[in-house]
Amino acid sequence: MSSRRKHAAHEEEHENHERWLVTYADMITLLMVLFIVLFAMSTVDQKKFNALKEGLAAGFGQSTSVLDGSSSILEEPGMSVAEPINPHAVAEAPEIEQIAAQAATTALAKQQQAKYDEASIEADRLRAVEARLLAALRRRHLESDVQTKLDGRGLTVSLVSRHVVFANNLATFTDRGRLIVRTIAPVLRDVPDKLAIEGHTNQVKVKPKYFASDWDLSAARAITVLRYLNEHGHVPAKRLSAVGFGHVKPLVDPSRPSSQELNKRVDIVVLSALNEESKELLSRVVYDREHGVAPKDTVRAGADQRPARRPGRSEQASADHTTTRTTPTEETH
Repeated sequence: MSSRRKHAAHEEEHENHERWLVTYADMITLLMVLFIVLFAMSTVDQKKFNALKEGLAAGFGQSTSVLDGSSSILEEPGMSVAEPINPHAVAEAPEIEQIAAQAATTALAKQQQAKYDEASIEADRLRAVEARLLAALRRRHLESDVQTKLDGRGLTVSLVSRHVVFANNLATFTDRGRLIVRTIAPVLRDVPDKLAIEGHTNQVKVKPKYFASDWDLSAARAITVLRYLNEHGHVPAKRLSAVGFGHVKPLVDPSRPSSQELNKRVDIVVLSALNEESKELLSRVVYDREHGVAPKDTVRAGADQRPARRPGRSEQASADHTTTRTTPTEETH
C-alpha cells in the first residue's frame, strides 16, 4: 500500500514540472501577435491618413494645409473642406440679441416697478399721518391754521400765520399757536421719522424790531417749535433739527394778496427715510395720483422723465384764499 502511494506522488510531482511549457508557449504567442500589430501599423495608407488630417483640420476650423507636404483627397471639382465653425456665431445671431434685449428690458421694468411700489407704500403711510394730524386739528377747529404738502422730502406741515401763530417781530407763541403745536405733538411723537423744523419770515423789507435780521427771527421761531415738541410734546431730541430760512423760501408768490401772512410760518417736515432715487419716485407717485396717471404708464416712461412741477396743494389753497392785505408801512415780520 505504501509503495503505491509513493508511486502516485512521484507521478504528480513529474506532471507539475512540465506545466511551465504551457506558460512559455503563451508568451511566445503574445510576442508574435505584438510584432504582427507593430508591422501592420508601420504600413501607412497615405490616402486614409490625408482623409483623417482633412477631417480634423475642418473640425477645428484650421486650414487644409496644416501638415506640409500633403495633398487634398477632394479631387472632384466644386467640393471643398467644410467652413470653419465660429463659436461666437450663435451669440451674435439677431434673434438671440433681440431676446436678450427683451429680457433686460423686462428685468429693468420689474426693478422699476418694485421701487415705484415702495414709494407708493411710503405715500400711503405719510397720507395716513396727514389724516391723523388733520383729524386732531379738526376736533379743535384749528384746521385752517395748518397747510400740508406731500412731496419727495416727506410730509410738510406748515404753521401759517393766518390766525397769528407768532406775534409780530417775536419768536414767542400766541395762545392759539401754542394750542396748535400742542394738538399735533402727540401724532408727531408716535411716528418714527425725523422732523425738520424750518422757520420762515415774510418778504417785508423791514428789519425785525427785536432781532438782528430776519434770519435770526426765523431761526428763533423754529427753535421755539422744536423746544415745545421736545419739552412738552416729549418728541425725542435725536429726531429733531431746526433751521432758519429767513425770507428766501416763500410759500406763495409775495405779490399775491395775503401772501405775507402765509409766508410768515414754521414748517414741520416729516422726513421720509427713502433713498434719493425712491424720493424722486415718491414725488412721481404724488403727481400720478393727483393727475390720474396709471402706475404702469409711469414705469414704462421711466422715473427720469418727470413732468413739469405743478403747485402743491398748499400753494393752490393759498391762491384761493383772499383776505385784506395791510399797507406796506404796517407790515411786520
